[in-house]
Amino acid sequence: MSFAIEPSTITHGIQLAVAPVFLLTAVAGMIGAVAGRLARIIDRARVVEDRARNSSDTEHHDRAMLELGYLRTRGRLANACIGLLTLCGFLIGVTIVLLFLGETMDFRGHSWAVASFLSGVISFLMALVLFFTETVMATRLLNFQLLSAQGK
Repeated sequence: MSFAIEPSTITHGIQLAVAPVFLLTAVAGMIGAVAGRLARIIDRARVVEDRARNSSDTEHHDRAMLELGYLRTRGRLANACIGLLTLCGFLIGVTIVLLFLGETMDFRGHSWAVASFLSGVISFLMALVLFFTETVMATRLLNFQLLSAQGK
């Protein structure tokens, strides 16, 4: 492998490799959002567990157990989403390295770059599906009894 010293080649390599960085920005934002949701899920689970332990009401206990089941599932979805987003970030990073090396050195890694980029995008799309599923589950437990009682 020889390293191309021409400034125009290096500049073009950097331009080519920077394009996927925008996807990395989206991934970082999504990880922050999902991590925040996961933190709220954990906090809510702790509150529900404490109330269930201190309650002697069977109906309240049963409702708490149902909610804890939903919270566990939501937490697992959020964890899987973070895992897919992390995988996406890694694959996009690999894409950037391969594109840069392919442009500046005698390295034939363009087909690997395409595969890693597409794999990263697929993992991002799967993470979005999990994120949507978790947000739908978050509203499933809402029963709006107060609104129903007021006739709204």
